[in-house]
Amino acid sequence: MDKHEGRDAGTIRLDDPWYDALAVGWGEGGEASPSSPVPDDRPAPGASEIYLEVQRSAAFQEVRSRYRGFVVPATVGFFLWYVAYVVAATAAPGLMARPVAGAVNVAMLAGLGQFLSTFLLTWAYARHARLRRDRAALDLRWTVFEQERGQERHRARGSGR
Repeated sequence: MDKHEGRDAGTIRLDDPWYDALAVGWGEGGEASPSSPVPDDRPAPGASEIYLEVQRSAAFQEVRSRYRGFVVPATVGFFLWYVAYVVAATAAPGLMARPVAGAVNVAMLAGLGQFLSTFLLTWAYARHARLRRDRAALDLRWTVFEQERGQERHRARGSGR
């Protein structure tokens, strides 16, 4: 992450695509604004067309593929580990009651292992997202932001005539 220095270090850039203040009112039943014509009399693409275009792009599909490539196996693995713990606790109480060290038994270690695996999976997910998806997702967000900004400029020119 880039570090910013100087007097503007802590301020939010309003042109930042992750800043959602410009999205206030989206999805609250408001009507989508109609497309305005661009100089060659073709209607400018609406927000839905921009998002559909990005969704069809190879870059978006790559981000989704990387997401699924981590989440699906991690979810299946964690679910199987959890089911194995529950099944062992109900089907093999003698095994789970076996002492390991003092008052600590197999069931306690497996239960603590559930917590540990949750934290490890969370760490692995955040690391995977940071290294494999965040930059590509931010690039896609900037693409959408720039297309929407161009759309606003065309609308402003069209209404300022």
